[in-house]
Amino acid sequence: MLEVAALSSRYGRIRALADVDLHVGQGELVALVGANGAGKTTLLRVLSGVQAAAGGRVRFEGSDVTRASPRQRVKMGMVQVPEGRQVFGPLSVEDNLRLGGFVRPAIEIAGALERVFGLFPILAAKRREMAGTLSGGQQQILAIGRALMTRPKLLLLDEPSMGLAPRIVAEIFAIIRSLKDAATTILLVDQNARAALAIADRAYVLEVGRIALSGSGRELLGNPRVQQAYLGL
Repeated sequence: MLEVAALSSRYGRIRALADVDLHVGQGELVALVGANGAGKTTLLRVLSGVQAAAGGRVRFEGSDVTRASPRQRVKMGMVQVPEGRQVFGPLSVEDNLRLGGFVRPAIEIAGALERVFGLFPILAAKRREMAGTLSGGQQQILAIGRALMTRPKLLLLDEPSMGLAPRIVAEIFAIIRSLKDAATTILLVDQNARAALAIADRAYVLEVGRIALSGSGRELLGNPRVQQAYLGL
């Protein structure tokens, strides 16, 4: 579904990504782990079109989208849940979800809302409340629900467990696993390497803007280098 070849990106003179190669197959959950500053968020921003690529190629379902706009990528089915959730605080939960469905025909919005409310009853219960009053975990669920309003083919999840209590982190990862079980294709970036690798079909380790290791989630969980650098073992 997604093919990234020799991808690079810069912030001015600083190279943030260098010759990154990776792929995500349909129905896979692929994790991307690495230290702060490794370039994980930058990679997702380039994939979603928010940041320009300095070189290389991004192909989505066989089409070259390297220069496509973020809107075009969303319409094609590539949707990002951003780091820090970024919900619209003064708007209601329902209005946040409706904004997520901006690429869909108006006639489909009501059905999409009911599907999201069916997946996440907490959002249905709080549909009239302002998003800014929700807890951090509830805001993360809202951000995921907002992305699902587009009926994504590929979901890009950027640090979904950031800043959440351990119990809520477990809930968020259970949601991610359920989305995978429902055949949603996912590229997951998270600082919680252990949890991300545990549910991943395959995974990549990004170090200083380059892919340093790749393999199945289980293989990388057992890799001594990964254990020492990212799992505290």
